[in-house]
Amino acid sequence: MDSTFNRNDVELLGKKTLYKGFFKMNEYRFKHRLFNGGWSDEVSREVFERGHAVVVLPYDPILDQVVLIEQIRVPVLESGKTPWLLELVAGMIDSGQTSEDVARRELQEEAGLNAQALTKVNEYFSSPGGTSERYDFYWAKISAAEAKGIHGLAHEQEDIRVHVLSREQAYQMVVSGRIDNASTVIGLLWLQLNYQDIVKQYGVKPL
Repeated sequence: MDSTFNRNDVELLGKKTLYKGFFKMNEYRFKHRLFNGGWSDEVSREVFERGHAVVVLPYDPILDQVVLIEQIRVPVLESGKTPWLLELVAGMIDSGQTSEDVARRELQEEAGLNAQALTKVNEYFSSPGGTSERYDFYWAKISAAEAKGIHGLAHEQEDIRVHVLSREQAYQMVVSGRIDNASTVIGLLWLQLNYQDIVKQYGVKPL
């Protein structure tokens, strides 16, 4: 169902940069139309501006296996079970790059894999209550037999380990809470709902 409101139903009163480093924090002041009619009072919100990103689900429909990567994520040091998370491949989209180019690049840099086919699934906002970041979500047909080793860019202090799991193993890690980051949960749940169509497309009976 489409919203009855759009950008024209927001009056931007001001925008100010509060912090600018590797990431940026802006303050927005605005008014917006109300569901019951009329306009809101002035609202002020801080927004974390980190750009937009790509997330890639590497899946081998022949072996019915998923490739995940493991790396340290310091922001979850205090609240997570462990700061080393199992994730999908992901990367930021820099100016002048297409999301498909970034997807292929990150797949090689983070997992040492080349996509035999790359399909865009959808787009979604990672946490729209506080950040403008949007993900372009792809699944990549890969050969899981080629997935191994440690990857990442040394000059970016990346230390990334590759894991190959059956689709069902990965899904059960979502169910148990072992995998608890949003993009990976979303990707693996999507795969669980759609893998039969994928394996039909590539002429393989579901395992």
